[in-house]
Amino acid sequence: MVKNASLALAEFEQAQKTLVNTAIRTPILKSDWLSEFAAAPVFLKCENLQRTGSFKLRGAYNKLANLSAADKKRGVVAASAGNHAQGVAYAARELGIKATIFMPIGASLPKYQATLDFGAKVVLTGAIFDETLASAKAFTEKSGAVFIPPFDDLEIVAGQGTVGLEILADLPEVDNILVCLGGGGLAAGVATAVKLKAKSLGKKINVMAVQAESAAAYPPSLKAGKPVEIKIQATIADGIAVAKPGKIPFDLIQENIDKVVTVTEDEIAKAMVLVMEKSKLVVEAGGVVGVAAVLAGKVKLKGTTAIIVSGGNVDPLLLQRVIRHGLAASDRYTNIAVMLPDRPGQLVLTAEAVAAAGANVVEVLHTRHGNGLQISEVELDLSIETRGKEHRDEVFQSLKKAGLSPRMTQD
Repeated sequence: MVKNASLALAEFEQAQKTLVNTAIRTPILKSDWLSEFAAAPVFLKCENLQRTGSFKLRGAYNKLANLSAADKKRGVVAASAGNHAQGVAYAARELGIKATIFMPIGASLPKYQATLDFGAKVVLTGAIFDETLASAKAFTEKSGAVFIPPFDDLEIVAGQGTVGLEILADLPEVDNILVCLGGGGLAAGVATAVKLKAKSLGKKINVMAVQAESAAAYPPSLKAGKPVEIKIQATIADGIAVAKPGKIPFDLIQENIDKVVTVTEDEIAKAMVLVMEKSKLVVEAGGVVGVAAVLAGKVKLKGTTAIIVSGGNVDPLLLQRVIRHGLAASDRYTNIAVMLPDRPGQLVLTAEAVAAAGANVVEVLHTRHGNGLQISEVELDLSIETRGKEHRDEVFQSLKKAGLSPRMTQD
């Protein structure tokens, strides 16, 4: 029988000492708008402001710092599409270790460039991450370098758990902590460190983890009592899209996490937009799922809550799409198709109806060639800025009152 993974409080505290001059003690900020929404105090632990833009630096540096002199001389290897790559590259640079990072061919340019800028050698290979990982492991065997896993390692988990210790020190009244969940390194570290520290203080703290619904391997794994591999669907939360939990994080999460919930793509996109707009923080999709869970009512909060916003490395091109999607999910960006007779004045009539409802047209597509159109008809596709569901419905009714036949369309 394989023994379950375990960590002692002293190992987390030692990791904290190891990281003291490397990882930033990121701020924990009161969120007035989330507190009002939840009717309870809510704080954001801003790991998106961490060096390299993510908590991943903590685990990577703790792992590399504890390598033997001989292992450091051999160099390190990692496979990652983004945050782990940057964490390992930065840690290796600070410790004077040669690093080779394998990234998928489709990795975003900002993440690729950042990894290079930290001094690592970057190898782009593999159309999908499994191919990238296979190449990294083959290189590891050939070169004799040390492979640095993203989450399935006790020293990695101990480093990530220092986020939890900081929350307890800076927000001693905390009752609940929400953390994102992918492979499980951060959630396992935070939950274990917090439970151990809370026990020593005679406190009870709930730790809840949040996964993207399209990549939620933990619910079936927890039900089965062992890591289960799933088929991942497309998700904007690529940073937490992991098909199978790591054995070490799974053991610790099974023991220490109080609840696991999932959030949809629309809920994630909406949370990204609101955190950017109201908290002035740019947080990647995988790092904002805790906020999404609160906004979607997936968790009920009693007492003071800390939400870990765990990464800020957002590809600007993806951000552009997410903002539009998030606005649509919030009924602030509406797409309406209107069938019109092909004669002069109809475009003006439509514009006047939209203006009468106090809305702003962002984009118009006018076509005579759509499927189902009669020879004497045109279709007008409108992209309209709205202030929410009520305003969206007001625009729709204004178009109908003008004698038009509008219909809602997908973004």
